[in-house]
Amino acid sequence: MALSPFALHDLSEAVLGCVCAALDETARAIPEQPGCPCRACVVPGTPAWDECVDPCSGDMAGGQLTVNVARIYPSTRFPEEDQEVRGLRGCTPPPTTAVELVVTLLRCAPMVNEQGCPPTCEELAAAARVTHLDSVTVYNSLMCCLPHTAGRRGRRFVMGQQRITGPQGGCVGIEQRVIVALPGCSPCPEEVSP
Repeated sequence: MALSPFALHDLSEAVLGCVCAALDETARAIPEQPGCPCRACVVPGTPAWDECVDPCSGDMAGGQLTVNVARIYPSTRFPEEDQEVRGLRGCTPPPTTAVELVVTLLRCAPMVNEQGCPPTCEELAAAARVTHLDSVTVYNSLMCCLPHTAGRRGRRFVMGQQRITGPQGGCVGIEQRVIVALPGCSPCPEEVSP
């Protein structure tokens, strides 16, 4: 069986929604923790670090949340990459297609001020607190939400590495990788005779 046409996009949108909802929930529970940025999108390829200021409010803590597909590969024993030669007869795709998603959350980092002084320890500690809370929130949201994005049977996934990115270009944040199993559920197209 082949993948349905919207399998990747629907999964990416579901992950974006899960993470955004979790960030908002954390913001409601913890004073001074920013919620989901208004700039939250599924993007093609690696996200550009356009700006970490919230474009909706100008809030320096607003940031940018993106989900993108890093790679797709066949898998007979998920999450291992399948190296089987295919295409000898008919449509015989592997039982699973593995998709590696990257969730990137950026916030503004404290910068050198107009007088050339570096950020204070208090400013750095406040930025670290936001980053650390974001880190745990993103991780927990994927662990709790991903299994429920595929109906009754659940969804198989492997949490990948999370790393702190930046500060760079005035932004600091996290990048979380996750490999998700997509079972085939659409029939292969009919072969056309020449």
